[in-house]
Amino acid sequence: MTEELVSKAIESVTAGRASYCKFLSANDSGETGGHQSGILISMSARDMLFTPEEMRNNHILKKTGKILWQSDYTTNCTFTWYTSKNELRITGFGRGLSPLSPELTGALFVLVKLDEENYDGYLFNTDDSIRDFLDSFGMTPAETNRLIETNQILPEVRQTQAIKAFIATLDVEFPVSSQMSAAARMLENNIFSNHYLISSDPDQILLRWTDEEFRLFKALEEARYGELVSRGFSTVDDFVLMANQVLNRRKSRAGKSLEHHLSAIFDENNIQYTAQAITEGNKKPDFLFPSEEAYHDMTFSVEKLCTLAAKTTCKDRWRQILSEANRLRDKNKYLCTLQQGISSQQLDEMQGEKVILVVPKEYHTYYPRDKRDRLWTVKHFVDYVMEMEGLI
Repeated sequence: MTEELVSKAIESVTAGRASYCKFLSANDSGETGGHQSGILISMSARDMLFTPEEMRNNHILKKTGKILWQSDYTTNCTFTWYTSKNELRITGFGRGLSPLSPELTGALFVLVKLDEENYDGYLFNTDDSIRDFLDSFGMTPAETNRLIETNQILPEVRQTQAIKAFIATLDVEFPVSSQMSAAARMLENNIFSNHYLISSDPDQILLRWTDEEFRLFKALEEARYGELVSRGFSTVDDFVLMANQVLNRRKSRAGKSLEHHLSAIFDENNIQYTAQAITEGNKKPDFLFPSEEAYHDMTFSVEKLCTLAAKTTCKDRWRQILSEANRLRDKNKYLCTLQQGISSQQLDEMQGEKVILVVPKEYHTYYPRDKRDRLWTVKHFVDYVMEMEGLI
């Protein structure tokens, strides 16, 4: 529950107009029993609570509002600026409704402005919750009692929030695989500003997109099935039915994901290709360069043609690509895979069949050292096709 509350606070801060946090003093919490009630606010938050015109024209400023505490209950509040004391306070929660108590001394108080009247308020009173919240914004305890700078929020936190926001927009249980892949690329490129990698380092971006899509898919599974799994199943048959549904969707997604991301890399690099082109015997290589029309044009040079298969794993399935294009039977056949390692024997068999593995550079170390020179990186393949098509 505490972890969920921290997540809600982070969402509120990132979506709000302005936010402030501080550690509650004994006077704030009421532990000292002083006559002054409420929370003392740093003057750095003054512009968050009052407009310049209000401060210019008033000796003692008062403004009422409402605070939703812990995403649970709402109290009234009064924001007061005392010019003579040069201090701000939040008071007026209502008789018996104050969220403050002596045990909250040292708790982290977070205030988020939603609009001129409505605010969110959070109180974190454990080391873990305080650390998790501050770490999300790259803050130390010494950097509290001031406005929160949301531009310092960690990319990983923005990533989590963006995934939740995407899921909230869905009007279907699960989007089609192409939409999931596109969403993963959008999230990755926007959050980490690495769109440039599509051209400069397609090996890295392919793995980042793949990881992002897996993270997105897992979050969607949790959103759709988490509560059901927590409640349990009334019969074994119900459990098996649900398990099979989840596993089948996972297998289907993984098989298409690699193809979608490779297409995005080719598109960004202006490479011409046909996906799922039809060759002899109704065979369908995953990618045919430059086009299906060129392949069936017997006057088009075979030296300017190539195919690429996309298989997340290929230890047992690589032979399937050998007969996908008769015109290229004596040429190299390219196979992009995310397989992390294949035996020397199989690599020798592939070489004998003129199969060249295209493997993200990071995964090359999983292959036998003396065979790695046979592997192509994604960048190598992209450059090869671009040169073949006269793009470089």
